[in-house]
Amino acid sequence: MGYIDLHVHSNASDGTMTPEEVVDCAAKAGLSAIALTDHDTTAGVSKALAAEKKRRDAGLFAPAVIPGTELSCSWFHDGKETEIHILGLFIEPEQKDFKAFLEDMISARESRNSEILRRLAADGILLSMEDLTEGISDTVITRAHFASALIKRGYVSTVEQAFKRYLASGGKYCPLKKTVEPKDAVSLILKAGGFPVFAHPMRYHLSWREIEALTAELSGAGLQGMEVYYSSHTAEQSRRLRSLCRLFHLLPTGGSDFHGAKKPDIHIGTGYGGMRVSDLLLKDIIEFRANSSR
Repeated sequence: MGYIDLHVHSNASDGTMTPEEVVDCAAKAGLSAIALTDHDTTAGVSKALAAEKKRRDAGLFAPAVIPGTELSCSWFHDGKETEIHILGLFIEPEQKDFKAFLEDMISARESRNSEILRRLAADGILLSMEDLTEGISDTVITRAHFASALIKRGYVSTVEQAFKRYLASGGKYCPLKKTVEPKDAVSLILKAGGFPVFAHPMRYHLSWREIEALTAELSGAGLQGMEVYYSSHTAEQSRRLRSLCRLFHLLPTGGSDFHGAKKPDIHIGTGYGGMRVSDLLLKDIIEFRANSSR
């Protein structure tokens, strides 16, 4: 049995490794496949695929690279808003509607980032776009980049402080970002030929009743998978999520949420505490997609 990681980030969003370095790292870990799932972008996918090919052409072991993304969404329920993430696996990056959506999201994100910089500067907290990009001009800037810059400039000492003091979404310095509803994200991923997955369901501080209600809503929109195995999920949580998969006829997936040095305790393919994801899950997904296309 081989092992996989279907939730991996590069410096195309808020990871610290290039897509090429991610592929090399996965190869060293002996993974048979990875999904590159950067936030609201597929910009690193072509580089990762090229790195896979380069290794194979050189006679070296390489993990299969699955084109993916992780879309930020807002779920409105019981008078409140919760940020939810939907993974898209096997995405066709050039699909017209999906590509236009990502371009719109990136444009909105850039406007928000400029506004954060302006608000911080108004209170004497001076950061530049160069502080955020760290020399990678085409990276998708997230709040994690702001947190790193605030630490390097000495305004805070930890990521937690940065988010609490300056980066709370909807707070003094950080306007709400443009998002899409989770069910619409599922539809977009399907339109792009992808396999939509409810990412890390236990991270949103929802009750079990709310998780089940959201899963039902997403299943009605065409959700196909759920991230049952994840770095911070306990064995009991994974067991309950697996039961939810059976209830809604979803396929279980798993991933570490690897970010490189940004999350040093999470290792590609193993996450926290030696978590491992069997490639049998990927085989089930591939078989499901093959049968669905007939």
